[in-house]
Amino acid sequence: MTHTVPIVMPQLGESIAEATVVRWLVKPGDIVTTGQEVMEVETSKATLTVTTPVGGKIKTLTAEEGATYAVGNVLGELTTDIAPAKPAADKPHFGGGGATITTTSSNTVEPVLTGLPVPVGAAGASYLSPRLKARMAELGLHAADLAGVAGSGANGRVTVEDFEAFVARLEQNRLTPASSMRIAVADAMRRSWTRPIATVGMPVRLDALLAHRASQNPKPGPALYALRALSLALSENSKPAGRLVGSRIVHPSSIDIGFAVEAEDGVLVPVIREADKKSLCELTGRYNELVSLARERRLPADATGGSIATITNFGTFGLTWATPIPLPEQTLVLGLGAGSKVPFWDEEKKQFIPVMEANLTLSFDHRVMDGGAAGRLLGRVAMLMTVPDAL
Repeated sequence: MTHTVPIVMPQLGESIAEATVVRWLVKPGDIVTTGQEVMEVETSKATLTVTTPVGGKIKTLTAEEGATYAVGNVLGELTTDIAPAKPAADKPHFGGGGATITTTSSNTVEPVLTGLPVPVGAAGASYLSPRLKARMAELGLHAADLAGVAGSGANGRVTVEDFEAFVARLEQNRLTPASSMRIAVADAMRRSWTRPIATVGMPVRLDALLAHRASQNPKPGPALYALRALSLALSENSKPAGRLVGSRIVHPSSIDIGFAVEAEDGVLVPVIREADKKSLCELTGRYNELVSLARERRLPADATGGSIATITNFGTFGLTWATPIPLPEQTLVLGLGAGSKVPFWDEEKKQFIPVMEANLTLSFDHRVMDGGAAGRLLGRVAMLMTVPDAL
């Protein structure tokens, strides 16, 4: 007895919801064997091949080369004398590259997708109709708010009906209003994340810095040492702090560095102007003043906006590593982690000695520079922090 077996787009990984048919390796009428490669498909991660689970004869090929199909879509059919497998979650029907597709008694194909945080079809609001935009504007929502919504429209588009159902589900949960500062931070991060952001990191010795700080009055904050070191490094080469606009890099006209201060339900970023032209001692009073004003939310206009980079001391929260995101108008954010005692090999004493060490991170716009340039800049900052007398 001859059976018809559908050729379907297999599940090619837990996070893969669709793939593009690159080319068919067979044609209608071809005889195929079990495990034979019949087509090449391309996902966002790799080019893979799909194989047959049984031998038979290619009946039809309905999928077009260059077209994209969702997991489970029927791409063609083959005929075989081998009876279809009984429904079972652990029996592969047709797949490749680790795919697992199960069949039902009616020969319908269902992709086995488990453990995903959102439905496979949740492409988000990649297209917004004028009607949907108007409704979202009415409620003060953004496209990012719909990232987990599975659309029922053409090509997975989110329809107004999908949106209203999503809003209705939200109303069933406990809701609290977000503060104006939280909304402002969210908006800035949405705009920042439209760029490719990367992070590099390395440890820095803090012993000399802490000894220097203990001798000062008033005492500079650890973040101020990092701020001053970054300002000096950028004064030597300001290109890493440039912004890519079109096909040109806009270099900064002044080394104005901001630093993050936690305020109620958000973060404020006071700015120290021309930080490269003032010594650490000269900056300490202004830095401490701006910290106090930020916490009171009374920053003067000349101390906000226009900075080329930000310093964030996430070590104050006990964190040793983080990947902060630069502000939309910046390319760089330098992070300082919590310090801890670690063993360090002393070549002269031929033994390990305890030293205070912390991680430095540099998150940057990958369009402007690559890892090598970021590593050199971070290395220069780390070196300057180990000679605080020069700051």
